[in-house]
Amino acid sequence: MSGPYGKDLERWIPRLIAVWRQARGRADGPETRLTPQEVKEVGAGVKQLSLGLTRDRKLAGARYMDDPKLLGAYLLFYWPVSYAQAREALGELSVRPRSVLDLGSGPAPVAFAALDAGAAEVTAADRSKPALALARALATEAGEALATREWDPLKKAPPPEGKYDLITMGHVLNELYGAGDEAVKPRAALLEQVLAQVKPGGSLVVLEPALRETSRLLLKVRDVMVEKGYAIRAPCMYRGACPALVKESDWCHAERTWTMPRVVEEIAKAAGLHKEALKMSYLVLAPAGEGWPEPRPERLFRIVSESLEGKGRQRFIGCGAEGRMGLAMQDKHRTEKNERFFKLHRGDVVSVTNTEAKGDGLALDDRSEVKVVAYAGQGVPPAPKTPAPPPDEGKREPV
Repeated sequence: MSGPYGKDLERWIPRLIAVWRQARGRADGPETRLTPQEVKEVGAGVKQLSLGLTRDRKLAGARYMDDPKLLGAYLLFYWPVSYAQAREALGELSVRPRSVLDLGSGPAPVAFAALDAGAAEVTAADRSKPALALARALATEAGEALATREWDPLKKAPPPEGKYDLITMGHVLNELYGAGDEAVKPRAALLEQVLAQVKPGGSLVVLEPALRETSRLLLKVRDVMVEKGYAIRAPCMYRGACPALVKESDWCHAERTWTMPRVVEEIAKAAGLHKEALKMSYLVLAPAGEGWPEPRPERLFRIVSESLEGKGRQRFIGCGAEGRMGLAMQDKHRTEKNERFFKLHRGDVVSVTNTEAKGDGLALDDRSEVKVVAYAGQGVPPAPKTPAPPPDEGKREPV
């Protein structure tokens, strides 16, 4: 499996299978895979979840994790996906968190991702008692210490008290307060409430589905938070209103290549789903009073599109301090200094030089230099410190 967390995820597969079988009152079966009948059974549940969460959205906000069939389907299919998404987002944090609160945890894929990423104290909070019971069973199976708490934001219950280095919300915000623009302000208010419990230097990580509707609503929530003075640690480098919201057809999401665990692949096939890539929308927010990351001296863009290869040229959409714009270069201008441009992936952060304004973006040519400052899933390194000038620099010698 690709990614630095691949082996960690593989270790979870037999644990997930064991806990799922225990919950069904069965202990027999192969440790690392499902029987054909089990694949068929779980696939039917995943198909129902997929329809209700990504198509007609009828399950969004419903108590589907209290349904044993749907909770089991989530555990064996969406749990590994959410774990991988969380590891990708956590890879962008500049500081390893010690204490973590996972809100809307379900059976805790994000919480366990935080533990595997180095956290020492993790609390999973959710309104579903069956989901939290599975989280505790997984902790026992893995020999991990995981605290659980009940939390229902729709009952206006405050999050578990305390201060944390990191608070995560994995695929929960999109299911709260409706499905349209009316949800934006209450969602932003919830994030503001949650951020009050983030320690200085810590972060709030919000993961959402990569659907157009859910992604655009997350960007609208982002804009409310930015207007209130909150800084975005990742993925945004543009500090104004999100330029992806200008056109109704645009949205912004992350996409990572990964190799699915075999069990997940078999279930996807049974459910008629295609998940070649890992997709999500996400935000990493700083607590109140903390500024945006110090800008680097280079001209930076995060690649926010797939390759838009055309005849004789390569093109991407980039978003940086200047906003969202096209970046294009003809094949004939390829040189040793810019050839990296032809191998970029969505999420990479690049520096570019010697560009020319053209159409709706910038044209690069054989004078341009392209460097990857951070690959997708990695944090952008801080700006290099400028050495202080010598004490006597700029002073005139006495006459």
